[in-house]
Amino acid sequence: MGSSIISPQDVLESLMNDGTIDGLRLKIINQLKANEELKKTTMTMVEQSKVLNTPGAEKQTKRELFDALRQELEAPVLEKASKSVWELILDNDGLGKEISEMVEKVFCRLSGQEPPLFPALTSEAQQGKEQNENRSSSAKKRSFAEMNEGVENGTTATGDSSAANEESNPTSSSAGKP
Repeated sequence: MGSSIISPQDVLESLMNDGTIDGLRLKIINQLKANEELKKTTMTMVEQSKVLNTPGAEKQTKRELFDALRQELEAPVLEKASKSVWELILDNDGLGKEISEMVEKVFCRLSGQEPPLFPALTSEAQQGKEQNENRSSSAKKRSFAEMNEGVENGTTATGDSSAANEESNPTSSSAGKP
């Protein structure tokens, strides 16, 4: 094991220097290009754009139309693309898993440790963990009707009636104000 502490910057620098980041970027771009849902959404946005559907649009030059479309649609299209990229990065079965494995591999190489640092849970252990989470979370959940009952009865989600009383009697909270 190495004597120095390995920082996230050390791992990132190694990934950048060995071309791994460039390879990941290329994979993300190719997966975005292949994303039919993203293509359809973008096409629909263009077809429904104000720029193309205003009277006189056909008299504008291609450059004018392109510039106007870009101004109108650039932010929403990039937002959709960004969400798609994050879905790819966070996917535990696809690219996200690959990224995690690459980072772990580089960290282990730099620190002199043997991978895997965090062995995957066995399926039995994973199922037991999920069952425990379901039991503990189901005890805390209330239905929408139960939450509405609490509001109607003058209590909040925590059972505290002071907030509900202030809402129903606004003069009590602003009594000292002019």
